[in-house]
Amino acid sequence: MRIRIYLNLAYILSTGFSLQSQTYIRTNQVGYRPGDFKSAVVFSNEILKGNFNVIDKDDKLVYTGPVVERKTLGYSPQKHYYTVDFSKINKHGLYKISIGGKSLTNVLVQSEAYNHLPDVLLQFMRQQRCGFNPYFNQLCHQLDGKIMGGGPLPDSTVVDVRGGWHDAGDQLKYLITASNATARMIMAYQMNSKFFIDSVDALGRPGANQIPDVLDEAKWGLDWILKLHCSPNQLIHMVGDDRDHSGWELPMNDLSNYGWGKNSYRVAYMATGQPQGLHKYKSEATGIANLAGRSAAALALGYQVWKDKKFDPAFADTCLKAAEELYNMALLQPGYQQGNSYGAPYRYNEDTWTDDMEWAATELYKATKNKKYLDDAKKYALLTGELSWIQKDTSAHYQFYPFLNIAHAELYPLVDASFKKTLALYYRNGIKQTMIRAGKNVYSHGVPFIWCSNNLLVDLIIQIHLYEKMTGDLQFNSYKYSLRDWLFGRNPWGTSMFMNIPVTGIYPHDVHTSTYAITHQEVPGGLVDGPIYYSTYEKQIGLTLTHADPFAAFQNKYVVYHDDIGDYTSNEPTMDGTACAVLMMVCFAK
Repeated sequence: MRIRIYLNLAYILSTGFSLQSQTYIRTNQVGYRPGDFKSAVVFSNEILKGNFNVIDKDDKLVYTGPVVERKTLGYSPQKHYYTVDFSKINKHGLYKISIGGKSLTNVLVQSEAYNHLPDVLLQFMRQQRCGFNPYFNQLCHQLDGKIMGGGPLPDSTVVDVRGGWHDAGDQLKYLITASNATARMIMAYQMNSKFFIDSVDALGRPGANQIPDVLDEAKWGLDWILKLHCSPNQLIHMVGDDRDHSGWELPMNDLSNYGWGKNSYRVAYMATGQPQGLHKYKSEATGIANLAGRSAAALALGYQVWKDKKFDPAFADTCLKAAEELYNMALLQPGYQQGNSYGAPYRYNEDTWTDDMEWAATELYKATKNKKYLDDAKKYALLTGELSWIQKDTSAHYQFYPFLNIAHAELYPLVDASFKKTLALYYRNGIKQTMIRAGKNVYSHGVPFIWCSNNLLVDLIIQIHLYEKMTGDLQFNSYKYSLRDWLFGRNPWGTSMFMNIPVTGIYPHDVHTSTYAITHQEVPGGLVDGPIYYSTYEKQIGLTLTHADPFAAFQNKYVVYHDDIGDYTSNEPTMDGTACAVLMMVCFAK
């Protein structure tokens, strides 16, 4: 009860004059760098006129600007929506924004506002570890797993697939997401290595080991991928299924039963390129190139860093050998393999794969300088083009995964000027299409509110940032900042979408995880799924809110977000979304 009272009080104090006045301001609670586009959204049932003022810590007026009325959607029941632009405030400091002589909110301007955040997100990643969990300092799932569902090994063959990460609030493990998470963390290190600290060892326990923590975490993923690739022509893609969903339980006390007793062996599914399912529901599959290709890309990235930095040349060579084997497997079985479900209809519905082959071929070319890989990468880039969730207002869960064709940016410096223009055009056209959606709401939010909308938003931000680096074209710069600011509070609910970020702000408390349900401990860094269409939310099975909604005054019949452990559609933190956000945070570190 005390936790909920604190949340409501903190929320009231952050959202405007008062609940009675019904005037609210939404800003980025983490802060702004001096050169950033800086804008806040104000909404009210009252008509607001005149200017807003920016006041420094000494109560000195430093800027005055117009309150601009907007006629676009605001996603909440209030009648009037406005924006205020304070981009000209570029001196470090803590400021107050006021309208009509009343102080509304504090805003921070600081160059280093984001520098520490990549490592904060790694705290959540370590809490998700399987095999040995450093958060609880205990072993878990030591009997993972037994092969089922087809493939070259007989059913019930014991294989060692310990390791990896629990996927979200549950304890399943997917190569679909782990391959992407592993690769993104390595790329975050490559983008700017100096922002990552060394505070833990390889097992995630306190104590430096001369390896940046982001690479310790990435190696946890690389090691698991190597285990899943148990022979040159085999690949396991999933451990467990929705039989996991048997109630709140800590990983070392897993009560799920896959037919071998509670807290015992879990099913391990071989990537066969065929539809799978041991009970009511069957996945779709046409091949394995999405899984094998993306895993090959992650391993090739691992080779690049561990070889170049001389962390472990032998390990690097192991990664490269496995990457080439997986790439060859993918060539033989083009197509996609989806996640499996057992007793519920929900699964990862990925049905794209050429983007993963482009990524694999690009990273293998960078690792080997074998021109065959470069030729393949260009071929797959043209096949992929602008294929994305971007053109859709709705799509199946994880249908267009990963949510960014990141290989286009990786391939860009390796090709001639004409091909560079083609790759940049793919990114630019996609960004422009999202801006059509963004132009219809006051927040400039260009992402559809499908399940895991925050994951899409993170990758759109990265796409804009990579496009800027590729071309020097900054036409989308202010849009990028509006998208970033949504994640930290410039949204209808005034909340950050990351657990415990910022510590003194409004952020997800009552998250859909066993850790919080059982221990009531908050683990910093996790990115929650995010707002979802109301029409999708109301159709979900087993979704029940557990307490009064502190955001009730801002909900509507179009899009909702609940800080409630009962809402697994909007308030469940995901491992892969958080790993991708590590890369996004580096884009704003300075």
